[in-house]
Amino acid sequence: MNRKIRFGVLFLIGLLVNFGISNGSYAADEVAKLTTAPAVPPALNRAGGANVTVELETVEKKGQLADGVEYSFWTYGGTVPGPFIRVKEGDNVTFSLKNSKDNKNIHSIDLHAVSGQGGGAKATQTTPGGKTSFQFKALNPGIYVYHCASPHIPTHIANGMYGLILVEPEGGLSKVDKEFYVMQGDYYTKGGTGEKGAQPFSAEKARAEQPTYVKFNAMATPGNMKANVGDTVRIYVGNGGPNLTSSFHIIGEIFDKVYPQGAMGSEPAKNVQTTSVPPGGAAIVEFKVDVPANYILVDHAIFRAIDKGAVAIIEGAGAENPALFKPLK
Repeated sequence: MNRKIRFGVLFLIGLLVNFGISNGSYAADEVAKLTTAPAVPPALNRAGGANVTVELETVEKKGQLADGVEYSFWTYGGTVPGPFIRVKEGDNVTFSLKNSKDNKNIHSIDLHAVSGQGGGAKATQTTPGGKTSFQFKALNPGIYVYHCASPHIPTHIANGMYGLILVEPEGGLSKVDKEFYVMQGDYYTKGGTGEKGAQPFSAEKARAEQPTYVKFNAMATPGNMKANVGDTVRIYVGNGGPNLTSSFHIIGEIFDKVYPQGAMGSEPAKNVQTTSVPPGGAAIVEFKVDVPANYILVDHAIFRAIDKGAVAIIEGAGAENPALFKPLK
């Protein structure tokens, strides 16, 4: 091949590669962007089929379960819930799990989005200081829970080892103005609700399914969510459990759309007041901010919200709209 022809071929290949990348059709290599609740990674403006690397580390650490209440959490990435993972239908994912050398327990991960032995659990039984990996193809679009699956599995989950992974459909999701990540969990301490100081895990309360606390984003700041009047808001709602089904509700708004169980293969339910999210399950809810207000997210099994902590707030700012809502003197 002479020099001019060779240069022309290389130039053409370069154009095709650049064109493919800019149009989201090139199967690139990327490291997944992970975010801590309530933040969500940006939408994936590309086609599926990318080679994606996801790396998580398990960390056992102390944190605040409630005001003045210290708890020893077992975490992914040092947070509860664990980081939000976003991939696309058709992606080839290389997943690596590192277990911090300072931990005392074996940890692993079962991703409900994975078709394979234990959702990855068998391949990732990882000792302190160790690292394990496996590969999977993201086949089914939806929002899925992940959690630890090392013995004793309920104890690992009860101590905070859960999070969400989103598999975007091939065509992507509809555009919204804000996306948030909210995940519920129930917690079992030897001391009573509100009892101060370091509180150890109570296996007895957990087996009896009598939680001391029910929390949204237990180690994060669930109230750190803001939107403006006119914004369309999408919330990815997960439930780590281990025991309670959430009756997820927003005070002062109505869900315009709900994808029950996070299922993206059917039409969403519309005009929904409360949606059930079982342990190990997730849902997607959307609503438009109509008037300025503090929109209160609760588990409407209401003692859990008022007395045990299952509360978060989305601050809705903007101009009043008396045609929609106004207090009367």
